[in-house]
Amino acid sequence: MPAKPAPWSTRSPGSAARATRCGSTPARPPRSRPSRPNCAGCGGRPLDALLNNGGFGLTAPFAETTEQDFDALVAVHLKGPFFLTQALLPLLADGARILNVSSGLTRFALPGYAAYAAVKGAVEVLSRYQARELGARGIRVNTLAPGAIETDFRGGEVRDNPAVNRAIAAQTALGRVGLPDDIGGAVVALLSGDAGWINGQRVEASGGMFL
Repeated sequence: MPAKPAPWSTRSPGSAARATRCGSTPARPPRSRPSRPNCAGCGGRPLDALLNNGGFGLTAPFAETTEQDFDALVAVHLKGPFFLTQALLPLLADGARILNVSSGLTRFALPGYAAYAAVKGAVEVLSRYQARELGARGIRVNTLAPGAIETDFRGGEVRDNPAVNRAIAAQTALGRVGLPDDIGGAVVALLSGDAGWINGQRVEASGGMFL
């Protein structure tokens, strides 16, 4: 049976949502199947939703990006969600929701992000294929592409550097940079039952950067 919509907001009376952190082994013998991840807190209950949000920032001009840099980005941003999701398929309920996190940098180009944006673009393609192949189980897959957000990403540059913050705000239709709650709200919306007919789509949450 399809999974019932989960109560995503724990601030509402009587709600009981639970988040579980899962990890995957970074390397395994060629052609071997991924082992089932150890998801503390699952308690044997099927997973209703999966958010693939692991990542790190790397800024380097295209001409100076090393193979080691590129491989590290691929391992974390693409290989990680690819094989973690594959390994979690037996634990995902029919009708579950998967949300992969990309970046606004796949739509607009800024110097220094060629490798990072290329890998995030691959994540968006992966989401469409997952949506197509997992649709028979009622599992829908979408991509969320945040813009510049005030977080610890890249050492908190957007949050802690006033000049960077002002420059981005000036290029954003809503006149400010994003906050963590802006992305949290988008995640909740896309993983909710109310978004049940959205599948295989890229949704950008950037406040209208570079329109």
